[in-house]
Amino acid sequence: MFINALAVGAGGFIGAALRYLISVSIPYRGGFPWATFGINMLGTFLLAFFAQVLVVRWGLGETASLALRVGLCGGFTTFSTFSLETLTLVENGQWGTAVIYVTVSIIFGLVAAIAGSYIGQ
Repeated sequence: MFINALAVGAGGFIGAALRYLISVSIPYRGGFPWATFGINMLGTFLLAFFAQVLVVRWGLGETASLALRVGLCGGFTTFSTFSLETLTLVENGQWGTAVIYVTVSIIFGLVAAIAGSYIGQ
């Protein structure tokens, strides 16, 4: 169990660092949080892809699977930032953008998961 926790922590470190680097390199254009949206969509795709390819097809061990799925993808994606950005949009009176952000995040997130799983098969 301790090794699994270390693996998740290592994956989470890499995922969080990648999220930070991407978020500071993609500007906040047109009042829409593009960086967080893109990070969450890519992370969702990768999580579903890893689940299919690495676990189902290749039979990757539990420790490596946890490092990639829980650590890397969990550290990379961010529901909390998504929620805070949505709240900020609402507080700034940008209701339309907030609704679009939530709607496209859910729809494209499901599409990304389906695509990742399908491509992984």
